[in-house]
Amino acid sequence: MASAPLLAGILQILLVLAALAVAYRPLGDYLARIFTSTRDLRVERGIYRLIGVNPRAEQRWSSYLRSVLTFSALSLLVLYLILRTQQLLPLSLGHGALAPDLAWNTAASFVANTNWQNYAGESTLGTLAQALGLAVQNFLSAAVGLSVAIVLIRGLARQGTDLLGNFWVDVTRAIIRVLLPLSAIFAVVLLLGGVAQNLGDPQTMTGIAGQIQTIPGGTVASQEAIKNLGTNGGGYFNANAAHPLENPSAWTNLVQIFLILLIPTALTRTFGKMVGSTRQGLAVLGAMGTLFLLSLLAVVSAELANLGTALEGKELRLGVIPSSFFAVATTLTSTGAVDSAHSSYSPLAGGVLMLNMMLGEIAPGGVGSGLYGMLIIAILAVFIAGLMVGRTPEYLGKKIGVRQMRLTALYILVSPAIVLLGTALALLLPGTREAMLGSGPHGLSEVLYAFTSAGNNNGSAFGGLSANTPFFNVALGLAMLLGRFLPMIAVLALAGSLAAQTPTPAGPGTLQTQRPLFIGVMVGVALLVSALTFLPALALGPLAEALG
Repeated sequence: MASAPLLAGILQILLVLAALAVAYRPLGDYLARIFTSTRDLRVERGIYRLIGVNPRAEQRWSSYLRSVLTFSALSLLVLYLILRTQQLLPLSLGHGALAPDLAWNTAASFVANTNWQNYAGESTLGTLAQALGLAVQNFLSAAVGLSVAIVLIRGLARQGTDLLGNFWVDVTRAIIRVLLPLSAIFAVVLLLGGVAQNLGDPQTMTGIAGQIQTIPGGTVASQEAIKNLGTNGGGYFNANAAHPLENPSAWTNLVQIFLILLIPTALTRTFGKMVGSTRQGLAVLGAMGTLFLLSLLAVVSAELANLGTALEGKELRLGVIPSSFFAVATTLTSTGAVDSAHSSYSPLAGGVLMLNMMLGEIAPGGVGSGLYGMLIIAILAVFIAGLMVGRTPEYLGKKIGVRQMRLTALYILVSPAIVLLGTALALLLPGTREAMLGSGPHGLSEVLYAFTSAGNNNGSAFGGLSANTPFFNVALGLAMLLGRFLPMIAVLALAGSLAAQTPTPAGPGTLQTQRPLFIGVMVGVALLVSALTFLPALALGPLAEALG
């Protein structure tokens, strides 16, 4: 690659990282104030009265969990009904109802913050279904993830209590004070950058070569802002962020990467503020940043080493390095947005993108889910370090005993069980081979990527798999819901057990979890857990393809 594009790509990466550094402290502190304040806004008080909630009444972890599941089940039902009856809605653009299995898959996907899409948006959904159904769930699912992360922070920060806050207050504040204002600001930014935003019908035009072309429209900028800010993913158009009306230029591409990483990065500062030690937050950020940079270096290096095919599946207006940057950002967060075809990446780069999701999307991860995923890794790292020195493991003064480790193990085992069992079941069924465009190792990678994406609530895909079939719609829908809510059960139960403890004062033998050594331990544990679990599957897929 010429030196100028290489330098430009590096400068774009540095620009986004610099912007994240500038926003880190003010946004992290703002989030901490939101979730520790006892003051309610007028609009929030109106919402509480409407739904019959006492904002001062806190919940135990089990009550908080029931609220999460009730809220999410209602969201699933409402979205399913919208998709099944969209032909009756205004602005349907002539589109009919989604088939039951596809409506189930789509509803499960957006409620689980996955945004896996087995359909082409512009030819399947009307404007109101996109805005009232999908965009609303982008806000709600992101707010749920953020609320659960705050509960785990409270579990580490509080002592001698079984109360962890109020779900209805947390989710309302997340939407009203965080997601809505930031989305409004960046929707305007994207609109100024050329992203479409209108309520008009598709336009039919004649191209310069005389061909007839249909130019779609819709509420794209507003949905694009929250899909990235909430680490949701899905695209308004089938081409997702490679579509010129969804991502027109190099600088809008950078804005979208910035939005994807913004809240998950700032949450580490929020964590540090709420537990009373910003150095603890920096340690978690250090582990996340190390994993991110390792992944980015691996993907960019693999793509630049394949110059003959590096531009396949990528937009010329974006280039190889920015496309790789986008791919790493989305697969290390729970964001299914793509500005390039992941199935066109070199086998090693595609394998790294899969590994990013297999890590649990913790670097920095999704809104909320990334932080609580990395805190689970920190607890496991403390436990392993304690075994090495023969000392009862502690994290932030809280003892990590049998109950805590059982819940940690449950969290870690959920994703591998869903991914590997789902992939094995799909490959055993004869109809699966017909859905795979590739054969051999690449065909296996298509199916493995699909269940990895669903089980870890990412939403991106290897484009060769034709997954709009009854089996894949139902199976991937179940994988998305189980991958979202089973780990949440473990996180909330863990928060309850930690909050009930009285902290142990630090002593000479206390593990210093804010130092570089512990950052290295966290990185090693994250990689080791994934390597031991997924290496055989990766060896049969992307590694075998690379060696072949």
